[in-house]
This record gives sequence, C-alpha cells and structure tokens, in this order.
Amino acid sequence: MKAIVQTGPREVETQDREKPTVEPDEVLVKVHTAGLCGSDAHAYKYDGGYEWIPIPRIMGHEYSGEVVEVGDAVEGFAAGDKVIEEPIHDCGHCFQCKNGQPNVCQNFSITGMHRDGAYAEYVTVAPEHLHAVPESVPLRQAAVTEPISIATRAVLEQSVTTPGDNVLVEGPGPIGVLVAAVADSLGANVLVSGLDQDAVYRLPLLNDLGIETVNAQSDDLEALAETQTDGIGFDVVFDSTGHHTGIGTAVDHIRKGGQVVMVGIPNDTSEVAFTSAVRGEVDVNTSYGSTWTNFEQALRLLERGEIAVDEILDTSYSMDDPTAAFEAFLASETCKPVFQFSN
Repeated sequence: MKAIVQTGPREVETQDREKPTVEPDEVLVKVHTAGLCGSDAHAYKYDGGYEWIPIPRIMGHEYSGEVVEVGDAVEGFAAGDKVIEEPIHDCGHCFQCKNGQPNVCQNFSITGMHRDGAYAEYVTVAPEHLHAVPESVPLRQAAVTEPISIATRAVLEQSVTTPGDNVLVEGPGPIGVLVAAVADSLGANVLVSGLDQDAVYRLPLLNDLGIETVNAQSDDLEALAETQTDGIGFDVVFDSTGHHTGIGTAVDHIRKGGQVVMVGIPNDTSEVAFTSAVRGEVDVNTSYGSTWTNFEQALRLLERGEIAVDEILDTSYSMDDPTAAFEAFLASETCKPVFQFSN
C-alpha cells in the first residue's frame, strides 16, 4: 500500500508499505481522506516537544474511511461502515480518566505519532476508538471531524459563548477557522484576526464563509473592536494563535467580566500584564483536545450542514508529493490541506 512516511526533520516521502494485518480485537479501515493540521506540521519540522516521535513513521491522525475487515472478537462494526477515529487514545485508568477528563490523560498515545497513522491506504484500529459517520455525511467531510471536535469543545463546553455575543478569534489556522465556524453557527458575531501572512489565503477563506476578518498588522484592530463592540470589548476571545503574544492581545480586547479561552498552545513564554484582567474579573480558561461527546457534537454539526467543510478543505495536494502540502501549510498558503487515498 502507499503511505506518507516521515523520514527525518522536514523530510516526508511516499513509500510502498505492507498492508497491516488485523488482530482479533481490531478493524481494518480503508482510508478515504486524511487531513494535515498544526501538530502534523510541528512533527514534520521535528520541533521541540516532538523529537520523541520514532522515525520513520507513517504520519496522520485526522481521517475518515470505510471498514473493510473486522477481527473475530469485534462487535458493533462491520465491513462497509463509514467511520472516523478518535486518534488520541486515553489509558482509562489514570486519575484524569477516572475523573471524567480523558482529554488530559496522563498516559495518552496519538495515532501517527506513537504508532503508525492514517496517511496510508489502510490502517488498523481498535473499535472503541471509532465513531460511526452519519449516512448523509460524505467521507471527505468526515475527515475533519477531529479538528471540529476540538472546536466544539472550545466553544460549546469551555466557553460561555451565546447567540449575539461579540467574539474575537485570534489566528486563522485550521482550529481558529473551525472555532469561528462553530461560534458563528451559534449566532455569535464573530471577528477573526490574522497577520500579513494570512491575507493571501486564510482571511479571504473566512470572508467567503461570511465571517468578518481583520489583518491586525495592516488594519486597526483596536478601532474595529471599538466599533463592533460599542467600546465595551469582546464578550469572548479565543486565542488560537499558538503564539506567546496571543494571550496578551486577548486580555487587551476582552470586556470586563468577559472570557478568554486559550486553544492554541503558546510557542514560548512571555510576560503578560493581568492587572486589567483581575480588576475586570475576566475569566481566563483553556481548552485542550476533545472527548467522545465532542466528536459526536462535531458529527451532528456536519450532519446538519452547519460547517462549510467543502469550502474549508483544500484537495489540491497529492499524496505523491506530500512535501508541497506541508510547506504550503507552514507558509499559510493553505488552511486545511487533505490527502485523498480513495475515491
């Protein structure tokens, strides 16, 4: 089978690999579409915090596919079922898992990092990590269930966003775009801020989705915020930049009594003045990963057509030239590139 394999820092290639065999407690999934996200890009660069990934490694954790074979001990799935995987596997027995917080499991493992992943024509997975895809949802759309689940957790569980709220989303990467789309589906008034590098592809993409944007480097974000919120400040700010300055900017633009939710993981540390946040009793919260419920929420949003997935997906990259997709992603020339392994 064909597989996209990381062979070194900033080195990926398409190789022929053996088709995996199914254990009695596993299913074999024929991969349809697999997406590229920020963590894949960090792994591709072998950034700090990702050097532990064994190389060579078949990458990929966001995917959809069809069950083609089931092990003898498997119940609940059959050949022909459309599925997606929860790629972050919790251990089920640490304190966090038993405390109902499996998304921050102490002993988690990730498909495509701890084990070979879904940038391949076939992948094996234990059925407890699978979700059935609604019949009306195309597999190409279902491939982004995992990042949508991260957005549903951030917006629906970790934030207080309600219809009519003024919401700022910092950073138009894949998660920022999906956070904005989920907040927009609630009826919030959403503004997404980006930088010069986002002005060519990512900010126009959001504009095409009907979501307002601002280039914080060339336009006056403060003046726009003043106008949009009648000088009060945003009700909720999501920081999805993954940059250490994001939280400071969020605090600058939140209203008194508002909420900041950190979704992106800061790339460094910096000093942030929280004086105004304390005096304004601002709620500063975080959101990490997702749970089974968030995946089901994401699938329901897809089923209802609430997320304009086909507009967000970029299918122009081939699995035969994976480097092009990674480099374009890092240059902000695309937002959600996907590799298609079957029709």
